[in-house]
Amino acid sequence: MTSWRETVKQAETLEDLKQRLEEESGDVFPDSLQLAYDKLLFMVKEARERRVVVVSDREGTDQFEGEVSNVGVFMVKQVALNGKNAKVLRSLLTWTAPQALGTSGISMGLGDRLGLASPGHLKAIRDTPVRPVLAQQSMRELELTNRTYVDVLDAATWAVFQEGYQGGYGADGDHLKKIEDILMALELGFSMITLDCSEHINDEILDLTEAEVLSQYNQLPKAKRKEFEELYCDQRYELQNGATIYMDPEHYQRMALTYHQALDFMEKVYEQVITKLDRPIDFEISIDEVATPTTPQDHFFVANELKKRGIKVCSVAPRFYGHFEKGIDYMGDLEQFEQEFAVHADISSHFGYKLSIHSGSDKFSVFPIIGKYARATGYHVKTAGTNWLEAVRVIAHVDPCLYRALHQKALDSLKAARKYYHVSMDLAKVPEIDTLEDQELPGLLDQDDARQLLHITYGFMLQDPKLKEGIYEVLKKHEGRYEQFLVCHMNRHLKALGIKQ
Repeated sequence: MTSWRETVKQAETLEDLKQRLEEESGDVFPDSLQLAYDKLLFMVKEARERRVVVVSDREGTDQFEGEVSNVGVFMVKQVALNGKNAKVLRSLLTWTAPQALGTSGISMGLGDRLGLASPGHLKAIRDTPVRPVLAQQSMRELELTNRTYVDVLDAATWAVFQEGYQGGYGADGDHLKKIEDILMALELGFSMITLDCSEHINDEILDLTEAEVLSQYNQLPKAKRKEFEELYCDQRYELQNGATIYMDPEHYQRMALTYHQALDFMEKVYEQVITKLDRPIDFEISIDEVATPTTPQDHFFVANELKKRGIKVCSVAPRFYGHFEKGIDYMGDLEQFEQEFAVHADISSHFGYKLSIHSGSDKFSVFPIIGKYARATGYHVKTAGTNWLEAVRVIAHVDPCLYRALHQKALDSLKAARKYYHVSMDLAKVPEIDTLEDQELPGLLDQDDARQLLHITYGFMLQDPKLKEGIYEVLKKHEGRYEQFLVCHMNRHLKALGIKQ
């Protein structure tokens, strides 16, 4: 294959150069070739490092920072993949900037903790109706990975350019709890905010006696009790598809006590932040990071209050029945989940937003149910953590020594990691790594307890400079295999959801 430099020397026009690069040059990402504003832009990879090349056939100016040289009849600028240049690219090619994806259709949160997974994600969802949210990180994840929202957004920008993906992608400030964090994400151009309401949901109500519930309920302001009672106590609501939501009087009081402060918080954030924006935004409400399951009655109560208060949302994430733990399949009664999920999907359809499923990585047993009941009206599935496990799978295959070091770090960090994530893993069921041959190590990525061990300790591995350097070195060297593993793994998700055959 001819190098891109030799091809530039031989071409006579930008159109000719574009065609030659598509056909001849092995160091160019062909999907990145873009003619825009009398310039040809494309991404190259040399010695495992990427850069963008900007070629023009006349002297001109642009805002990219880079080294300029004359090659043949062209002016060539080599552009580093840094923050300033990513910002310039988003302004030049608007499809490389995130955008709101709306209240319908299928979207997937594909958060990338390493900044390396998005090309594989884009290949997996290409030619499907799925719209990707590539930049998706919580403040907890940023802290554990020592990254910033700028890093996360820039990585998504470069991936979209590399793959030439013009279908529109989202950037999610995930599980944000503070107004200052929301404002920071929006200022950077994030197109989605997932408002985590867990600190305003009263989980303790679940375990109170009826007398204790009544006592606390009577402490609510009289006007609020009167308003709620007229709308919800012993009331029936008919959904558009004919299903009925009955607000049982006994459950009603627990429901009001559990969610009334969270509703006030949603309204505060919406009025102080979301309504001030001059651009579309996907505003998601998360009520899932709690112990209290969201019954269909609870979901209807929250949704109806959102509508009554004029709060427009793109999606709501309930706390579904059963357990959605990190890195493993659903745990719970599938029959009960299906019965309740069908109603949750009907409620979302009734109020005109997408149903959101958090911790959706690897929940293969419930994916067919999600696809069956929510496909017509749309849904959002968050699958961020599973791409990290596929990265570890690559390492287990190609660098057993590094994998063993990562595994030991995971064991050493488990107690601290459990403060961030609730998992049911049993360490006694994780095979002793010293008893395993190198060729047996990848099998640990198929064992639930080992998966959870490796999943929740990612931050501690990445905070170790030597381990972090080793992780990136291996994944860059074996980029093709990582991409292959990602596509294969995400295809399992897409097939189970009924999106791919």
